[in-house]
Amino acid sequence: MTHAHITTWVVALILFVVALVLQSKGHEKTKTLHMLLRLFYVFIIATGAWILHSMSSFPFLYIIKVIVGIWVIGTMEMILVRTAKGKNTNILWLQFFVAFVVVLYLGFKLPFGFSFFS
Repeated sequence: MTHAHITTWVVALILFVVALVLQSKGHEKTKTLHMLLRLFYVFIIATGAWILHSMSSFPFLYIIKVIVGIWVIGTMEMILVRTAKGKNTNILWLQFFVAFVVVLYLGFKLPFGFSFFS
């Protein structure tokens, strides 16, 4: 299930970038792509919940990872919506990058993930 979770994250990030590019060019299919990205948010949360469900206990750092992961999803959504409205997104980009680095670090550091930092 870890591979499914990583795959949904990668696809969601690709959809996020494509939606931003299309939105900046004023393309009319952006709304459909945004809805597809929201579906992938659900997939990310579902696969993450499945991974947590398969664990026998929930260590504190996994709970932090869940919270920061939801923070990443929230900032992605807010960046797209505020960009569509023409509002400033500088603080949201900063939050996105900080939260994304933290969630990646936790995902690779914790024992249930890959061992890049161990």
